[in-house]
Amino acid sequence: MLANFKALVVVLALAIIVFALAKPLCLRFTAPEDFERRRGVWFVLTIAAFLSPSFWVYLLVAVPLIAWAARKDSTPVALYLLLFFVIPPVAIAIPTVGIRQLFDMNNQRLLAFTILLPAAIARFSGRNAAPLRLNRVDALFLLYGLLQLVLLIPYESATNTLRRGFLFLLDAYLTYFAFSRLLPDRRNVVDAMGAFCLAAAVFAPIAIFESLRTWLLFTGIPLTWGDPNFAGAWLLRGNDLRAQAAAGHSLTLGYVFMLAIGFAMYLKWTQSSKRATIAVFAMLFAGLYFTYSRGPWLAAILVVVVAIVLGTRNAAQLVKITLPFALIGMVLIVTPLGHGLVELLPFVGSSYQDTIEQRQRLAETSWRLVQQNPLFGNPFVMLEMEELRLGANGIIDLVNAYAQVALFYGLIGLALFLAVYAGALLRSYATFKLARTFGDDDMVLLGATLIASMVSCLVLMGASGHLWLEWASAGILVSYASLQVHERPAPEPAVVQRRSLRRGRTAAF
Repeated sequence: MLANFKALVVVLALAIIVFALAKPLCLRFTAPEDFERRRGVWFVLTIAAFLSPSFWVYLLVAVPLIAWAARKDSTPVALYLLLFFVIPPVAIAIPTVGIRQLFDMNNQRLLAFTILLPAAIARFSGRNAAPLRLNRVDALFLLYGLLQLVLLIPYESATNTLRRGFLFLLDAYLTYFAFSRLLPDRRNVVDAMGAFCLAAAVFAPIAIFESLRTWLLFTGIPLTWGDPNFAGAWLLRGNDLRAQAAAGHSLTLGYVFMLAIGFAMYLKWTQSSKRATIAVFAMLFAGLYFTYSRGPWLAAILVVVVAIVLGTRNAAQLVKITLPFALIGMVLIVTPLGHGLVELLPFVGSSYQDTIEQRQRLAETSWRLVQQNPLFGNPFVMLEMEELRLGANGIIDLVNAYAQVALFYGLIGLALFLAVYAGALLRSYATFKLARTFGDDDMVLLGATLIASMVSCLVLMGASGHLWLEWASAGILVSYASLQVHERPAPEPAVVQRRSLRRGRTAAF
């Protein structure tokens, strides 16, 4: 408990500084009362987590506090994103009497019960209820969940089938549904993006501290609460400790920073200070670096490039924007820091290249097993992958989300899985093109950022496995697709002349 108290002091000290510096930036897209309330809830939950002797004691504080804050918040989804990693992703079995097991409780499910479910019920019930309509993406998602249920019915009890169906609706579909329906206008979408960036900004100095001081600040919480999965949480890349903050793993923390960098590509246009914008990106990239997670590194570069390409029509403007990044990269290459970075890159450096070979073996083995059961997969496929068992814990690390789906649910399951994301991307891209046609520059920039973030998440899922917020990312694209596009008024002749001199440049990063 003393170690937890010391870690709490460090976390609070760093968080107080970040929240104070971030407040004027956040108030450009977040209501002041929402910011104050969310900040207070974050601090209370953090203190309660570090000082609580068990997860259930923590819930006594968290449940009423989160439920109260969610009812007050103008964008409950934003509160959800800020609190998603307020504690590590512990999994604690719910005590039962008379039945063998119910299901594990974790922070994601806590937030689903206290934020997403009440917000969804409030929006689609009562006198002022919004019409509830299912679209094609919804149908594909439900078919994917139904396939998962049906394939295992011959091998399990009806009780377990009902449990899995309930958890699919709670963990996956409710998350997608909330993000696709509870962000009715641009302000709500931007508020949610800003809340996630704020959570990542709080983690950035924590990640730097953890790696430099070789001290994981949040691991004491799950160990105190009795979750054994965090006993081997200390991961090294060479001689460097990989930071993880409250994300539970360095890869997950790297994913958080990558997605925040993508969202920040749009949020920077809400700020008037270039110095503040540069500081935000520098902090996020610094935090990302100290995770020593190569997949998120490459995905972060991809999200920036795709956002710039989508948001920029003028080639000269694109060169102007990307040139500073290229120059910074060239400078880094000739420094010791740059040399160490290159050594960590896959297929380029020499550090820990055995992980690349393991991924290649996984791909080869997975494809061989998929060919044996191509349509619907094999629910017991793990028994045929013993040669891939690694490490002291003897785990089989399926780090490719698409391979996981294909192995367990076949190519039909993989087709449905990908169709959900393809449908969300196509719907959002249609709105993006419409915004460009009508000259709605803000919608163009917002769409470019969200599409780029989703593309980068899909790439990262091929290298890191399933992501915590993968369904939220699809949902927010569907939400963007439903936003209203405003036609830009016809410009004055002088404005038209100036635009012609700029070769028709529109919204650009």
